[in-house]
Amino acid sequence: MIDDGFYKGKKILVTGNTGFKGSWLCAMLLLAGAQVTGYSLEPPTEPNLYEILKLQQSMETVLGDVRDYERLQKTVQEKKPEIVIHLAAQPIVRESYVRVRETFDTNVMGIVNLLESVRHCSSVRSVLNVTTDKVYENREWCWGYREHDVLNGFDPYSNSKSCSELVTQSFRKSFFEGSGIAVSTARAGNVIGGGDFAPDRIIPDCVRAASKGQKIMVRNPYSVRPYQHVLEALSAYLLIARKQYEDVQLQGEYNVGPEESSCVTTGELVSMFCDKWQEGLKWEACAECNPVHEANFLRLDCSKIKGRLGWNCTWGIEESMGYTVSWSKEWLYHPENIRALTRENIENFMKH
Repeated sequence: MIDDGFYKGKKILVTGNTGFKGSWLCAMLLLAGAQVTGYSLEPPTEPNLYEILKLQQSMETVLGDVRDYERLQKTVQEKKPEIVIHLAAQPIVRESYVRVRETFDTNVMGIVNLLESVRHCSSVRSVLNVTTDKVYENREWCWGYREHDVLNGFDPYSNSKSCSELVTQSFRKSFFEGSGIAVSTARAGNVIGGGDFAPDRIIPDCVRAASKGQKIMVRNPYSVRPYQHVLEALSAYLLIARKQYEDVQLQGEYNVGPEESSCVTTGELVSMFCDKWQEGLKWEACAECNPVHEANFLRLDCSKIKGRLGWNCTWGIEESMGYTVSWSKEWLYHPENIRALTRENIENFMKH
């Protein structure tokens, strides 16, 4: 996806670049020789991957909120990107119950502001809006959701991302048809990987507990989710952005998820984490830790991206967890090696 020279010299704008996925994405693009500009708030956690990797030394980040249309439009006009990848969001489900207006404002008006900025910028050829696998009306089916299934996320976060999907479709039909600008969405499953320090996510919770020698408390050990390594999802994003850049007819909505064998329960995932971490690490279920609605079963059907774009999964859940644990332990015990290890992870992934 990125090692054959396509991204070398390309001008890329990444919103939300100071977050977990944004930092990994920028590291991949910089390694590929792209000219990357970020548009984001300050890093959302302390510590954070953006500063750990010292990405500020290799790229420019415009500090700004996607709800600030004037600043966002000015950035797009000044930087004149060819490819735009939109990651900026309020991404935490449980937080969306507390910050309801902010969640909808950021996740819905954020994409409105971005697409409105893009349609007045002649340099842009390819736009990707990253949403979530939770955009679908969840009926607890045992089979994977397809891109044409009903969009109707339950909680404020998921629903705001469903709205973001509809906004993207409206802009594509109303303004971008025949313009030469390709616009797609990517509906990714749950990602894991080193460098995620967010609150209320399973792997960061595991790492925090392990670093303190504590038992891991798990909210819903029986919920099934499509877990994949962060590099898996990001490679799909880069493939979509590239393919539609080369052929606008390939734009659309794409599910991005792992193989069936990587759709595991949260309990199985945490057990896998404990086995690879060792040190006597254990977990237990915590019923009182789950005060909000969570779907019990969620899978994606990724036939479309495989058939149309030739994408395939690289790492299974065991290998993904191995890389996640080794990165996290290195960060805890040998942080001076973490930039080299991150690059090594990316290079190992791209060799497959």
